[in-house]
Amino acid sequence: MQRTQSSLPGRLARANPTTVFLVTLVLVLVAFFTPGVAGGLLTLLLAAGMAALLVTTWSVQTPQTRVIRLLVLTLLITAGLVKLL
Repeated sequence: MQRTQSSLPGRLARANPTTVFLVTLVLVLVAFFTPGVAGGLLTLLLAAGMAALLVTTWSVQTPQTRVIRLLVLTLLITAGLVKLL
């Protein structure tokens, strides 16, 4: 069975928010506290995942939420690039 992009928002809505938050928190902490290039790459990988989520959910977000998410994405990319350098 082939998954379409339109089914993804429905699947995201069914995800347990607490579990998603805790898994994301662990991933961010591991990425931030991993030293050097590995930490930078992990941070940029998280940014790529967030960008994919942002693109998927863009149409259902309010303009204020879009601005906040773009700001967080920019900060995450900046942190990843700083860790690489």
